[in-house]
Amino acid sequence: MTRRWIAAAVAGLTGIGTVVVAELPASAAAMVVVNGATTYQKIDGFGVSEAFGQANAIRNLADGPRQQALDMLFSPTSGAGFSILRNLIPADPANSIEPNAPAGPSATPVYVWNGSSDATDQGQLWLAKQAKTYGISTFYNDAWSAPGFMKTNGSEANGGALCGTPGASCGSGDWRQAYANYLTQHAKFWASAGLTPAYVGFVNEPSFKTSYSSMDVTPAQAADFVKVFGPTLRASGLSTKVACCDTLGFNQLPNYVNAVRADPSADANVAAFTSHGYSGAPAAPISTDGRPLWESEWAINGSTWNTAWDDGSTASGITWAQQIHTGLTAANLNAFLYWWGISATSHDSSLIGLSGSTLTASKRYYALLGYSRFIRPGATRIAATSADSTVATSAYRNTDGSTVIVALNTARTAAPATYSLTNLGLSTGTVTPYLTDASNSAATQTAIALGGGTFTATVPARSMVTYRITGGPAPSPAPTASLGCTATYQVVSAWQDGFQADVTVTNPTPAAINGWTVSWTLPTGQTISQLWNGTLSAGGSSVTVRNASWNATIAPGASTSFGFTGTGSPTPAPAPACTSP
Repeated sequence: MTRRWIAAAVAGLTGIGTVVVAELPASAAAMVVVNGATTYQKIDGFGVSEAFGQANAIRNLADGPRQQALDMLFSPTSGAGFSILRNLIPADPANSIEPNAPAGPSATPVYVWNGSSDATDQGQLWLAKQAKTYGISTFYNDAWSAPGFMKTNGSEANGGALCGTPGASCGSGDWRQAYANYLTQHAKFWASAGLTPAYVGFVNEPSFKTSYSSMDVTPAQAADFVKVFGPTLRASGLSTKVACCDTLGFNQLPNYVNAVRADPSADANVAAFTSHGYSGAPAAPISTDGRPLWESEWAINGSTWNTAWDDGSTASGITWAQQIHTGLTAANLNAFLYWWGISATSHDSSLIGLSGSTLTASKRYYALLGYSRFIRPGATRIAATSADSTVATSAYRNTDGSTVIVALNTARTAAPATYSLTNLGLSTGTVTPYLTDASNSAATQTAIALGGGTFTATVPARSMVTYRITGGPAPSPAPTASLGCTATYQVVSAWQDGFQADVTVTNPTPAAINGWTVSWTLPTGQTISQLWNGTLSAGGSSVTVRNASWNATIAPGASTSFGFTGTGSPTPAPAPACTSP
């Protein structure tokens, strides 16, 4: 129990109440134990969407505000560092890649695409290209509906089911394969622009009929369609996988998961499960058989613009910090996405309001930033237990070796605690706190020394503190500059005949390095299909990756990384060599 006040009214002879105040002494700091030996889910990332014209609103800004907007969204140092961008696959005739109906489901479609235009896909293709310059490679493209001519109601709006799915027969025929081809072709177009989607979804909020783009899809219809869509997508040669089913809330998702899992053929064709948070928050695990579980859209659909941290409203920053914590620790989410990152309409469906050329961040933005900037893709959630029930605590281990603890104090009193780090190989190091509350927005606080694997810190009342911890065991003699750099290879996911790997490049020397080269020999049967955050040279089985222009310099003890997708078996993993000038 922290410091508190007790007041008692004592009646005087005159009948007037007198208040006697006594202060209880503050108790000792609570203990928080972080245990790296107990691991939970992998974190795929955090993100937003700029669908329905918001990407164009950013694109049309003048150079200065446009750069500010991009930095606020994607910079991992000055912004939120969002690592997932969700994009709408348009189905309306004005924006669809298939604006005109073919003669029938089996007729050759006429696709329309202008990948060189910044306006393509309502500016979303342009935005994804900008995001890629920040190192982002996870694009989730999702269709709200099939084109109207493929549906029972003849419109891409107002619900209607895909012709040919169970219970949805149409005089025009069965359009399931045509829709699978349509979605696959859209992914191919994006891939041709160097933006291969990680996942493609085929429906958005399948139980929610709206006056704009929407489609009715029952759990049985979803399971039926993925048996057509999955093989079509695989036959394209893309690494893109199927996601299902962007339900309105997590209370609806189990019906879709169960329908897919009950059909072995359908189950083999879904790689991730997705849901929004509107009708049911992510607050409990859903059995996905090891596949990623994403909260793929959530917001407050209010008509006002609320920037408060702690005003008791559902739009406040501390409310969203609690929801993110619950999603990550109770539902074991692999990803958490807000709806709009930036919106020109400036209401609570966005994190950042855009009025003219002025960008205003809400405290919801900083609540998410407290996770997204510091917990990077590929991190693993690890055990964190707190003796203080008013402080929600979670911990994560990044692939670069740093540890992140997020502590959210919902009490009206400050919460001192001693943090003990076990099974992480951390004895000494530096703890950097970042504070968000009514007066601070991810503000850097005075660094704290980590000694003997512990540190003591206080989380102010009604605030969130993110602790980023770097260091290691008691230091050994410093490496000499001739060691240059080191490279650590890690397979982060694998599928039939393919895999994704990350390589972390670390500078162990006492001086900054400027430029690095990583090389290895591909095991038999492996090829590299796509690489990001570096420049690839390959000849036969020899692979060389050099730094990009923006990640050439690595400070002492710091790291950068690049990643790639490959074909073939992910094993045996190579041991890459790293050199620097």
